[in-house]
Amino acid sequence: MKINCILIDDEQPAREELAYLLSKYSEIEIIAQESSASRAVKSIKLHTPDFIFLDIQMPGKSGFDVVTQIRDMTNPPLIIFITAYDQYAVDAFEKNAVDYIMKPFSQSRLEKSLNRVKKILYQTKKNLIQKELTHLIEKTAGIKKAKRISVEHKGRILLLDSGDIVFCRYHDKKIFIHTQIKNYTLYGINTLDNLEQHLDSGAFFRSHRNTVLNLDYIKEFSPWFHGKYSLVMRDSEQTELVVTRDRVKMFRHLLGI
Repeated sequence: MKINCILIDDEQPAREELAYLLSKYSEIEIIAQESSASRAVKSIKLHTPDFIFLDIQMPGKSGFDVVTQIRDMTNPPLIIFITAYDQYAVDAFEKNAVDYIMKPFSQSRLEKSLNRVKKILYQTKKNLIQKELTHLIEKTAGIKKAKRISVEHKGRILLLDSGDIVFCRYHDKKIFIHTQIKNYTLYGINTLDNLEQHLDSGAFFRSHRNTVLNLDYIKEFSPWFHGKYSLVMRDSEQTELVVTRDRVKMFRHLLGI
């Protein structure tokens, strides 16, 4: 019996790695791959897969938004969450019919998740799957969502979702907030140290003494001279940032490399 699944992750290399690992299981068939939450919801409702691999951290809407939008389906899929950060309530995931895997993927952990999915599909009724999905929603409802920060714009104070921040840079005694399209001046926080405490520590990384960046918006990176790394961000200007030598080890750890 074929078991259909959809891979949902905004990073193509992650999807390719997962697809390669899944190719070792003849009963698993990947019927679609999606790179955003909005496309994922449409694809899930169109294909009605048995289960999905769902990235939690994606630009814009998150994996939790996908769960919310598919919870009322007649045949909701089982969910294996993908995450690079362990600050999420992974203990809650393990107690449910769904599962999670951490990046970088391992074959043994993936096999454990697949065995769990197959057991549920073969031994439970659809209404139990629906019950477990509802349970998951209740468990994750208390997880802290992206904080908002205050920024100045045309003489007014705006509240900006931290998930929209590509990077923050300290210059000329001010902190400038860069999103994919616009730039703002931070209001109410005057040091990067204080800003780091306010932001989600799992998503943001201090790459330089004057720069804090959102790991979810890194487009590409490469080793640079003197042990530094050069990054290209996914904003309209494809801004180049630097990871200083003393921060490279932590950077590699956060990316699982």
